Amino acid sequence: MAILPASNETKKLKKTVLSKIVKAFKENNLAEGVRKIPYEMIPDDASSEYRCCIYKEREIIKDRSIASLGIAVEGTKDDTAISEYVEKAMNRTELEPDVMTVLDIACHGCVPCRYYVTDLCQGCVARPCTHTCKFGAISVFNGHSHINQEKCKNCGMCAQACPYQAIAKIIVPCENACPVGAIHKGENGHAIIDYDRCIACGKCLNSCPFGAIHEKSQIIDILKAMRAGKKVIAMPAPSIMGQFACTPAQLHTAIKKAGFSLVYEVAIGADITTGKEAKEFEERMEAGDAFMTTSCCAGWNQLIAKHIPEIKPYESDTQTPAYYTAEIVKKEHPDSVTVFISPCVAKRKEVMDNPNIDFVLNYEELDAIFDALEIKPSECEDDKDIIKASKQGMNFGITEGVSKAVASIAPEGSEIKPYVINGINAQSIKELRSYVKNNKCENGNLIEVMCCEGGCVGGNACVNECKKATRQCTKYSEESFDLKTKE
Repeated sequence: MAILPASNETKKLKKTVLSKIVKAFKENNLAEGVRKIPYEMIPDDASSEYRCCIYKEREIIKDRSIASLGIAVEGTKDDTAISEYVEKAMNRTELEPDVMTVLDIACHGCVPCRYYVTDLCQGCVARPCTHTCKFGAISVFNGHSHINQEKCKNCGMCAQACPYQAIAKIIVPCENACPVGAIHKGENGHAIIDYDRCIACGKCLNSCPFGAIHEKSQIIDILKAMRAGKKVIAMPAPSIMGQFACTPAQLHTAIKKAGFSLVYEVAIGADITTGKEAKEFEERMEAGDAFMTTSCCAGWNQLIAKHIPEIKPYESDTQTPAYYTAEIVKKEHPDSVTVFISPCVAKRKEVMDNPNIDFVLNYEELDAIFDALEIKPSECEDDKDIIKASKQGMNFGITEGVSKAVASIAPEGSEIKPYVINGINAQSIKELRSYVKNNKCENGNLIEVMCCEGGCVGGNACVNECKKATRQCTKYSEESFDLKTKE
């Protein structure tokens, strides 16, 4: 399924809400500022651009504001004043456990997923659709094929058989995008997330054309720490180098202007991960293991834990770059507040299990802070204190980046054969299970798994188009040193 581009109307709405929240916080007028957001974005003289009326659009903006305060929208009451949600956000000392929330009022309530026969049907003599269907769900009368929905199993064989492509599939975007069946319709026909199954990959969030699925932001918690005078340290993921039209040194300055005390590149942690995984791979091959999976993707790790536990023995024991970077930061600055700057929602789950990382700020939220504070990264001066990682570490955020990094420092004579799973879906999950069943991967022995197509540059919170971000990351990585030669 096609992923919505990095810049679309739902992302613009989200950014506007976040930017207004940051401005209101900085002006010490958060409660009143958040209350006004729906009316500022949808004034009385506005025409309803997306919904039936401006009043529904305002209610949706209100729910976006609640989610942007880091609060679940499920269970909220219409008559609750926004000031109560602001007070809850300002006074909380612990984050809510689930990382996403569904804006019920924004959900379109799509019709159930099914196949149906369009007017393109020619009522042909061969009847390939009826002969292909194993469940007797298709019949022909009045020269037109019809599908009995009670018998149909949604296998799609009839659509593949039709020579006129007259059989179409109606999909529910969020359900269709989810690789593990973690989202479904509730009694009212609106989306519900099953968090016991959810791997926080963010595919549902990115695929919903109505923006009904929202991350619960931690932006207020980070701003509170800054206001309290704490040393708040940013740890941007390697894929950030593809997000903003500026140099890495300019981006560091922009992040500091946003209120961060220091910036530690997570690409430095990626170099540590590379070294440890290369050593671990050699040890596993010497021990006779068939293959090893390697990935820094938090969604992949959630997938193993919840849906493919049988692949656990093949999973690398090495920690992620964020883990090693946070370890360094907390050692050098034990009293600091650490903030991982992330391309996706999945990292929020990883961070909840890491005592060395306090909060997550995604790329969309960082972009909103830049907007609110009128910071233009491309106009910032270079940060002279930037510490560079290797070109391999800087490329961890793009597909093949992890496996290529490990392979690049493998010892002479190593039989390392990298293979990449570029995006988690039903087919790739089936493929991975087959490797476990057969204790063999014919495609390679070092398997890199990325939840998002393209790698982290394709994450749900990215603000730049995936191909452009890949080119930009590659460009800046070439300016750095090689991990093996140090040149």
